[in-house]
Amino acid sequence: MIRVLKTIDAHVGGQPLRLVTEGVPRPHGRTPALQREWCLKHTDAYRRALVNPPRGHADITAALITEPSSVHSHAGLIFMDAGGYPSMSGNGVIAVTTIVFERRLALPHPPGPGEDELIFDTPAGTVRARARLEVHGGSCSVGSVAVTNVPSFVYAPAVSVAVGRRELRVDIAFGGAFHAIVDSEATGVPLDAAHVPDLRRLGAEISGAVNAAKRPVHPLDGTIDGVAGVIFTGPASDPEAHLRNVTVRATGSIDRSPGGTGTSAVMAVLDAMGLLPDQQAFVHESLSGALFRGRPLHRTIVSDYPALVTEIEGAAWITGEHTFFLDDDDPFREGGDF
Repeated sequence: MIRVLKTIDAHVGGQPLRLVTEGVPRPHGRTPALQREWCLKHTDAYRRALVNPPRGHADITAALITEPSSVHSHAGLIFMDAGGYPSMSGNGVIAVTTIVFERRLALPHPPGPGEDELIFDTPAGTVRARARLEVHGGSCSVGSVAVTNVPSFVYAPAVSVAVGRRELRVDIAFGGAFHAIVDSEATGVPLDAAHVPDLRRLGAEISGAVNAAKRPVHPLDGTIDGVAGVIFTGPASDPEAHLRNVTVRATGSIDRSPGGTGTSAVMAVLDAMGLLPDQQAFVHESLSGALFRGRPLHRTIVSDYPALVTEIEGAAWITGEHTFFLDDDDPFREGGDF
């Protein structure tokens, strides 16, 4: 038997995103967390096929649109990557919103010029995506998408972890997923393309060390636990940016964009340090040179943690539409991590 999967691919700052439009069974469950659990148990072969070679690669993220679980939301989103099912992907929300408007996928109404909003339920919580639209004739283009993220907070500041023979201090912060934030100067590895292999290895080591020493657990949702990746920060190259970063997921894959959840997490750390003035945009630069603009919206409390609600703005571009075949006789129908 041959199963057919169809996707629309896009990128955000060079980071690839693959939206599944056909072929993957619709997940069961009242909430995105339950839907994610159902996917893990019943359809994980589709995730592996889409994100692993030969159809995908280690750095790609995929997304699946599901039924909403909140009365005011338009849809749910389940994210997939080589490591499993992330609780949230800011890149993913920006890319999916762009694809939905530009390809007019199940929109509540025809898009018009100006701004329009989509509300998504994710395993990390409900997020809002505000798109800036241009409509000419029958075509719609999205200039940028601003995502109002779930509340971000510092889980544990200045945690000391042993990486090889070196002690490093990391800030563990949540921005839709947990990240360990590290000053790149302390690692001795420059933030440039030539040192990406070193950053991959070091990022995976730090993630493992943090999860072993102080594995974070969301205070309101125990299904969100563990550091999803490491954010190496350093001086910006772009004069408009405040910081440059490279995000390395726990699996060692690289985020080529400034990172949506990562930017929110960094903003939470800066805010806790008193370095994020109200009403001022924080511009985050990635290794690719792409910029995200983060804005603090308001402060709140998550359990006992002071938290910050942020808006992260970036842009996506559609790169292709694909049809994949999963042949039962193909030994690599589910991909491989080679």
